[in-house]
Amino acid sequence: MYERFYHLRERPFSLTPDPDYLYPSRVHREALSYLQYGIEGQAGFIVVTGEIGCGKTTLLQTALRGLDRQTSVSRIVNTMLDGRELIEAVMLDFGIDPGENRSKPHLLHMLARFLIEQRMAGRLALLVIDEAQNLSLPALEEIRMLSNLETEKSKLIQIVLVGQPNLRTILARTELEQLRQRITVSYHLQPFDAPETAAYVNHRLRHAAIGAPLEFSREVTDLIHVHAEGVPRKINVIADAILLFGYGEERHSIDVDLTNEVIDELETTGVIAPPSGERVPAAAVTRQATVTPPTQQSARDAELARREAQLMTRERQLAEQQRIMLEEHRLVRARRDGAPQMAEPKPSWPASPAATAAAPEAPVAAAQKVERRAVPPPAPAPAVRSGSLRYNPYRPPPPPPSAGSCEDGTLPSEPSVATPLATASLAESTGVNPRGD
Repeated sequence: MYERFYHLRERPFSLTPDPDYLYPSRVHREALSYLQYGIEGQAGFIVVTGEIGCGKTTLLQTALRGLDRQTSVSRIVNTMLDGRELIEAVMLDFGIDPGENRSKPHLLHMLARFLIEQRMAGRLALLVIDEAQNLSLPALEEIRMLSNLETEKSKLIQIVLVGQPNLRTILARTELEQLRQRITVSYHLQPFDAPETAAYVNHRLRHAAIGAPLEFSREVTDLIHVHAEGVPRKINVIADAILLFGYGEERHSIDVDLTNEVIDELETTGVIAPPSGERVPAAAVTRQATVTPPTQQSARDAELARREAQLMTRERQLAEQQRIMLEEHRLVRARRDGAPQMAEPKPSWPASPAATAAAPEAPVAAAQKVERRAVPPPAPAPAVRSGSLRYNPYRPPPPPPSAGSCEDGTLPSEPSVATPLATASLAESTGVNPRGD
């Protein structure tokens, strides 16, 4: 899952009791020494207790791994058994077939014969009972009776009882006085302190690392210690969740904010209980009050749903704005590409020779520019007849009558001042050639 992201060979905080990850703290070194001494010295009963998740099973696995091949081990992990069932379970784990419908004395005889054969072969028989606090009083008495199988100099079987602290309360009962007197080695595992928690976490990270190991800062491990109360199993749960959350948020370094977020989530969902003996740091309380005010899971889910709805609404608004902008851009581009080109008017008369001679060296483009700017003359206005002549608006007004004018007010024909345009207009209107031809 997150192993490749953090360059790990395997999950360093797995809940399985792996002896390779045993951190040799002071209490675990002492407990391991006591356990090895009791087994090798054939000291009778050995009792190891500790809080839930303190590493009793991991410690036991480490001790069994260190045994040589001259030891036959029967390990019982399911202790919800009565006296007879317990004897049959011990025989089966030693490799003895108890058969069917055999009496209890016959079973005890078969077990004793097996133990004697092991001693004659130079082998040690070891019975390990995990979760011994669940044994009933008759089952504990059967175990005491098994310890009576002995020679003149030593016991034929070594018995190790591993359980929670209430096992000591059970063994302190008056009806188990004989069993309690046979206990020669007893040790109680204590939780880690803050420095041991920091060393434990980084020890596991180094053991699982490929290359440069990831390390948790002291602030992070102190926060883990407060909420895990120094119990290794709780430490593993919190540290594994931190790596999982960090992988989900792509954080290569672990900080206090991420740790607070993970712890709040674990406590809200009931995975771990809030610390009982110590007060939660103020930073964690403040952050919980600002980020996740409701403690109920339903209120938290409602808040998450509200935020998701806001995000979806915002995304729809952005998508609509983008669609409108694209549509406007498309319309502007369509107008620019599809607009009709206005035909430029051309003059209806050729350029004058004077203008052509004035600039013979001008380029063709300039001449075309001049032609485009020329404006054709407006169409002639409708002629207004005045007597026998048509009125021309472009002709200058006639001079006032003089001594040389005709009696009817008309001007005499003056070829010397008549313009070709006026002459042509006159000929067109009257049909008479003013020159007399």
